Amino acid sequence: MICAINVRFCTRGATAVSDFNWNDLRAFLAVARTARLTTAAARLGMDHTTVGRRIAALETGLGARLFDRSPQGYALTPHGERLMPTAERVESLALTAAADLGEADQAVTGVVRIGAPEGFGSYVLAPLMAPLAERHPGLDIQLVAISGVLSLSKREADIAVTLSTPREGRLVSRKLTDYGLSLYAAPAYLDARPPIRTRADMAGQRFVGYIEDLLYSPELDYMQAPDVDIHVSVQSSNLIAQLQATLAGAGLCVLPDFIAAKQPGLVRVLPDAVHLERSLWLVVHADLRNLARIRVVTDMIAASVRADRDLFKR
Repeated sequence: MICAINVRFCTRGATAVSDFNWNDLRAFLAVARTARLTTAAARLGMDHTTVGRRIAALETGLGARLFDRSPQGYALTPHGERLMPTAERVESLALTAAADLGEADQAVTGVVRIGAPEGFGSYVLAPLMAPLAERHPGLDIQLVAISGVLSLSKREADIAVTLSTPREGRLVSRKLTDYGLSLYAAPAYLDARPPIRTRADMAGQRFVGYIEDLLYSPELDYMQAPDVDIHVSVQSSNLIAQLQATLAGAGLCVLPDFIAAKQPGLVRVLPDAVHLERSLWLVVHADLRNLARIRVVTDMIAASVRADRDLFKR
């Protein structure tokens, strides 16, 4: 680990140039990205008093207040805003130096946080944790499978699986796969209603789906069928909750085929008339992509998806 890089930095109008070390700058970046001293400390593996001392040392060294403190957290001052891009460039140089000198390549160790949609994270990534831990015992994996998006630019995650390509930030993406979605229901629901033979038969059916004003991505807006009056009577922001409701007979639901295929309690409805396609992307920050721990995890994710490509394209 590069534990101390002394940097000489001068703010405009300062009367002196001061020294500070890389760990002070790491503390600044972590607090700037999380707005919380305790959260930043947990991310850095330090206690919050140490992070506070490092922020104070940096402010003293630069002769400038970098944060406004309040009960709501830490907010960057104008001086802090000016320092942020420079600090991120120094961070990038430090990471690049570690990779170039082989320091990060000698062993696959450290923490890797993966952010992913809850369905893909739970049904595809979670089973990978065992072989990954077996092969690389020095690696600590944090899998965040949520109904939302983690920011790589703010270092909320090291790797992200997303439904679309990023449009800003120093991020590198590659397509993992296209995947299909179809209409599913439990036998108990279908047996209690007239047969669904055409799209017109979907009118008046109960549907399970997302809460419209909580959609975090336009790719999740499935219920657009101009030829059918669709009513989503059971709504959840979480795909796993939708799946469980569908299995219990709550209604028809559009589900990813790679998840539904593993559920014996589901029946595919109108397979020739109702089918959607979406894509999954693997995204990393440009500064991290060459680190050994990042490459190992991204390569395993990509290999796993390739091995199950038939599951994603039914």
